[in-house]
Amino acid sequence: MADPGGRILVALVDDQPLFRAGIRMLVESQPDMEMVGEAGDGEEAVALAAASSPDVMLMDLRMPVMDGVEATRRISEMSVAAGVDKPRIIALTTFNRDQSVVAAVQAGASGYLLKSSEPEFLLAAIRTVYQGYSVIAPGSVHELFQHAARTVRAAGPDLSVIEVLSVREREVFLLAAKGLGNADIARTLFVSEATVKTHLRSVITKLELRTRIQLVAFAYEHRLLG
Repeated sequence: MADPGGRILVALVDDQPLFRAGIRMLVESQPDMEMVGEAGDGEEAVALAAASSPDVMLMDLRMPVMDGVEATRRISEMSVAAGVDKPRIIALTTFNRDQSVVAAVQAGASGYLLKSSEPEFLLAAIRTVYQGYSVIAPGSVHELFQHAARTVRAAGPDLSVIEVLSVREREVFLLAAKGLGNADIARTLFVSEATVKTHLRSVITKLELRTRIQLVAFAYEHRLLG
């Protein structure tokens, strides 16, 4: 999927032509990036992902015909069915507490950014998700997921969903869900960072998640964090 010259292949999905033009100019100004396509709605986004195989897709969440959440879900499912790597999707939103962000992350997005983000932050985010990490808009992602959890259910924690994890994996899961980095988790549990990474990979596989930010969303969805 990656460009032979080492460039990051980027696709942009937004229903505002003027916004797309600005982002296109920004991306094309970077020597390590190439814009491989644009789409104006979710249906076009799904077709674009199949035709252009981008490494990273910038996906607006609120669009006509099909919104960005459903497009993200279909692209993820399409990639799994075809047995290929899916594009890393960055959800774009106007509001920092947009509840659609939670749905987008659960659908497979690697994180989200505000459409008002600084250009350098956007470029850094593209490079970050390309390397396999998650990104979030400045502010508290935990506040966003906490609010979503409160508005959906008021029941107690659903511990049954983590019964597949070992005791140590549960410890790593909960610390990661609280926002601790690998080094902090390692210090807390008196293990190496390599051990933490191994446990995290196992946790993500067993819980059928894709990204670390999905792990956070999963913990709040099942009310596993106080």
